[in-house]
Amino acid sequence: MKRITFITGFFGSGKTEIALNLAIQKQVDVLIDLDIVNPYFRSREQEDVLNRAGIRVVSSGVANGRFVDLPYVAKEAFIPFWDRTLRAVYDLGGSGSGARLLRQFSPYFPDSDVDLLFCVNIHREETDSPAKIIQEIGRIEESGGMRPTGLINNTNLLTESTYEDLLEGEGLLRPVADATGIPLIYTGIVSSLDRDDRPVAGEKIPLRLYFKNTWL
Repeated sequence: MKRITFITGFFGSGKTEIALNLAIQKQVDVLIDLDIVNPYFRSREQEDVLNRAGIRVVSSGVANGRFVDLPYVAKEAFIPFWDRTLRAVYDLGGSGSGARLLRQFSPYFPDSDVDLLFCVNIHREETDSPAKIIQEIGRIEESGGMRPTGLINNTNLLTESTYEDLLEGEGLLRPVADATGIPLIYTGIVSSLDRDDRPVAGEKIPLRLYFKNTWL
């Protein structure tokens, strides 16, 4: 995992759960919530959980703005590019509209250790085939000005997830990786499915579902 990691993906891909779990498991210093597109399932809502893990949360610059729905990015979001001792995860809004915020940070990319990871759940109609996934990657690149550097297989159905779901997602993502040259780096796996006899492509991210009790 690079020092600065942006997480993108189509709406409903589970990228926010991935961002939270990755930030906590990799013990980063700060999580920056850049989702100003969708008012639901935003990482800033789990600020208490992240703070207990020793992770600072940056989102709106408005005081007590955790649940405020404003298209506003705090100036503190740039700090990891200035302070090279910090490790950060950035949670972008969904699809190309969310990726557009990447352009604010792009002047700093040449001098920084940056990844843009594309999260895919093939149970979303918009990303249920290699052709559609490649098309969405193109939208992200066109909107954000940066090509994804890695893929995340997050083919889960909350508590209904199965190991076979993950293998099906992996089967669709392998031709995407071959066609684009973008490697499959991580697989998000619900903790109850994580066993040594269940190999997956890339590094496992055992998932704790932080939003399940709140929304379902």
